[in-house]
Amino acid sequence: MKLSALFVASAALAMCPPTVQASQALAEKNGCLGCHSVSDKVVGPAYKDVAAKYKGQKDAAVKLAAKVKAGGSGVWGTVAMPPNPKVSDKDLKKIIAWVLSQK
Repeated sequence: MKLSALFVASAALAMCPPTVQASQALAEKNGCLGCHSVSDKVVGPAYKDVAAKYKGQKDAAVKLAAKVKAGGSGVWGTVAMPPNPKVSDKDLKKIIAWVLSQK
């Protein structure tokens, strides 16, 4: 069962544009997908929900970068997001752009 899910995910990723693949790979590399997914709440909110919440906010990327680096709580419930200071600014910029592009 897990192998078939992995195959389906790999096939779906192969059909995505390279920038989407790179950004999702960066999110995985930096541990983001341990608590988040694109379409479903895991521990943290789904990325499509994050994108919807911040849609149209000009400073959304700056707000999210600060939250990822410092951690935070209270916006999406009681579970706190731990700080992630080791995520490089370059990776973080790409990951956040990818998150905000979700629909």
